[in-house]
Amino acid sequence: MKDNAKKEYADIIDMPHHQSSTRPHMSLYDRAAQFAPFAALSGFEDMVTEEARQTESEIYLSDNEIELINGVISEISSITGNGGHPTVSVTYFRPDTHKSGGHYEKLTGIIKKIDTLKKSLVFYGSDDINDRRIPTVIIPIERLTGIIINKDPE
Repeated sequence: MKDNAKKEYADIIDMPHHQSSTRPHMSLYDRAAQFAPFAALSGFEDMVTEEARQTESEIYLSDNEIELINGVISEISSITGNGGHPTVSVTYFRPDTHKSGGHYEKLTGIIKKIDTLKKSLVFYGSDDINDRRIPTVIIPIERLTGIIINKDPE
């Protein structure tokens, strides 16, 4: 078959490739891009990547664990009520925005207040140009799985 093709095109095989004198040469990238709209599975790669991404199931705490967390929150509340801002380390569940489950995160920061209306902890965030602390991290209390008040070393 290969030999037949050589014989059939022998008269043109060594001819120079035609280049238009009126149009610029198209790059291989541009030449390939003109067929991109015809990709049969556009978005397939993103879908596969998203499906492969792992999430964790949320752990539900026992009544004893909830009681311990509420005790620490009560202690934080009395500290902030007296004008203090303790440094606290928390572990909490962050739900995934695209699929079921989520992941656990750890955060250590300075508590600004406990928002009793929204039932959440409000942490100070980054400092602005006037050196005032901006509350940027809000964690719902119901998502907490662990909380510790960091004591200052003396």
